[in-house]
Amino acid sequence: MSDETETKRARGTGSRSVYESLRNEILSLALPPGQLLDETTLAERFNMSRAPVREALIRLGSDELVVTLSNRSTIVAPIEVATFPKYVEALDIAQRMNTRLAAALRTDADLKVIAKRDKAFAAAVKTGNHLAMSEANKEFHMAIAYAGKNQYLASFYEKLLSQGQRMLHLHFEYLERTHEGYLLTDEHTKMFEAVRDRNIDLADELAHAHTRQFQDNFINFMRENYTTDVTLGPLRAAE
Repeated sequence: MSDETETKRARGTGSRSVYESLRNEILSLALPPGQLLDETTLAERFNMSRAPVREALIRLGSDELVVTLSNRSTIVAPIEVATFPKYVEALDIAQRMNTRLAAALRTDADLKVIAKRDKAFAAAVKTGNHLAMSEANKEFHMAIAYAGKNQYLASFYEKLLSQGQRMLHLHFEYLERTHEGYLLTDEHTKMFEAVRDRNIDLADELAHAHTRQFQDNFINFMRENYTTDVTLGPLRAAE
């Protein structure tokens, strides 16, 4: 293998390592919204040149986890509270449509995957690791989406789930503090059972309630943790 190939592989591996580390820190809020991400500082931290760091930041930008400002500096993407009503409206529609389709079209093979993801989420909850929980939550819902057999709706849903992972972190924190450790395991199991039983109306109802719980707890978290009133406007999607 040539030195050039080895160099490309090393660079690609380095970029992936930086990407995964920063992504985890952003999703877990270890790097808070608005945090400056300086290429030179990051290169020193990861003990590599600026090139793989820049590649990682570009990839994070495509994930909408970082933004580049007009002065060319990069920051962790803000959580846009003002647009939350529109976000949750879209999430509610996508969640209900994908879950309804899964109840109508799922196969036995799909059920095995959904059940596996349900157990994986329950295991993640026991660890108390919010990042692991948000990743497992996404995998559970995407298993349902894939069972619905509509790649366009599934892709749209996946994007929304990814965009909401940092807000979900706050949702988990609120539930842990106010519901004595109750999280979403029971709701996930009920959704699985509705899909298994091909109960389309119940699947739709549970998906809608799932969105509403996320919506209400995120709003309550914001109101409890900020001294000024949080005005989010009408929330028609999950009423």
